[in-house]
Amino acid sequence: MPKYIIVGNSAGGVAAVEAIRSGDKEGDLALVSDEQYPAYSRPLISKYLAGETTEQAMAYRAPDFYEKHAVKAYLGKKAVRLDTEGRKLTLEGGPTLSWEKLLLATGGTPIIPKMEGLDKDGVYTFTTLDDAKKLEPVLTPGGTVVVIGGGLIGMSVTEALAKRGMKVIVVELLDRVLAALLDVDASRAVETVLRRKGVEVLTGQTVQTILGRADNPKQVAGVVFKDGREAQCCAVIVAVGVSPRLELVKGSGIATNRGIVVDRHMATNVPGVYACGDVAEAYDFTTGGNRVIPVWPGAYLGGRVAGYNMAGGSVEYPGGAPMNAFNYFGMAIVCAGLVSPPTGNEYEVLVSGSAEEGSYKKVVLRDGKVAGMLFFGDIERSGILFGLMRDGLQLTSLGKEVLSPRLTLLPDNVRVDKVEKPGWRLVASRP
Repeated sequence: MPKYIIVGNSAGGVAAVEAIRSGDKEGDLALVSDEQYPAYSRPLISKYLAGETTEQAMAYRAPDFYEKHAVKAYLGKKAVRLDTEGRKLTLEGGPTLSWEKLLLATGGTPIIPKMEGLDKDGVYTFTTLDDAKKLEPVLTPGGTVVVIGGGLIGMSVTEALAKRGMKVIVVELLDRVLAALLDVDASRAVETVLRRKGVEVLTGQTVQTILGRADNPKQVAGVVFKDGREAQCCAVIVAVGVSPRLELVKGSGIATNRGIVVDRHMATNVPGVYACGDVAEAYDFTTGGNRVIPVWPGAYLGGRVAGYNMAGGSVEYPGGAPMNAFNYFGMAIVCAGLVSPPTGNEYEVLVSGSAEEGSYKKVVLRDGKVAGMLFFGDIERSGILFGLMRDGLQLTSLGKEVLSPRLTLLPDNVRVDKVEKPGWRLVASRP
């Protein structure tokens, strides 16, 4: 009987394996994933589609990772039933595994809006390596692909398709792309660059119907937008976003809200059961409450905390934040926290440069502490600022220097305690 079972084989699951083994070298450990591949870096899926990396180069750990850490890996096996009272986990087609400690790192599932024609061949999602592989046969240079969603997933697949010589139409329901992450100025600048690269951007728009070919109604041939206009295409990619994957915990007694609710130890309300990553509703240090934050560094850190505690430790999760660093079409962007605060005296907004001109910095302060940040183009020192934001430091004395913080300007006690001491990292990020 495995002492530990981890369901999920991405950043959180890998981190938990390493943390468990740092505290328990002998306990039986099993890992379950419905994907057939060893752990790979999901942020590189778009690079794979663009032809800029290989499946082998996407490996998140060395080929001997599971053997080295004495992990029984059930790859390509879906967990279908969870019995928390009997402490059993049943896999599709068997076996049924018993456990003492369980980590749920099941990630997210693509959000699919309602529209006619979703069952046609040529409709795809874009969250896994298999999704990228399925797209390969339709990538004929000069062909048109409709991407539904102007968020991070939509932008990453759009860039990959453009690099493959495809014409792309991005359809976004809101009035601008990346609206959940950027302010209006930065969003408009992104749209300008997209159009310069030949991408058609339709905001305030949705796809109502996916059309089939006259000679083969089951094959995608185009779309009808909500305003009645039509566009021909060879494929439709639904990239609206993901929602926590909760089907395994339904009826299990594990408390859920938007995601699986966990405490600062990444523990659920059921003793011995933990959760991390995109499925977990965990502590957000920018708000002081719990929320789902689907970012790679947070998944890794949450997995490490869960693993340590599963192996008998007592470690608190310091909290995550909606922090993203990305580079699309040559635009380097780092953003975190609240970048578009409501009007009022509660917030102070500092800005330098112009997003339209390609270099833009914005910091939102609340009570002298960083509540949000946006670096566009020039992202130097964004890591320093994120570290100061994470630690909730009072920065009023820095004035506009907050926009480009230098370590020499920090108060002596902060520089020594937080920067010069070994082991303190500003941004815990892994590729």
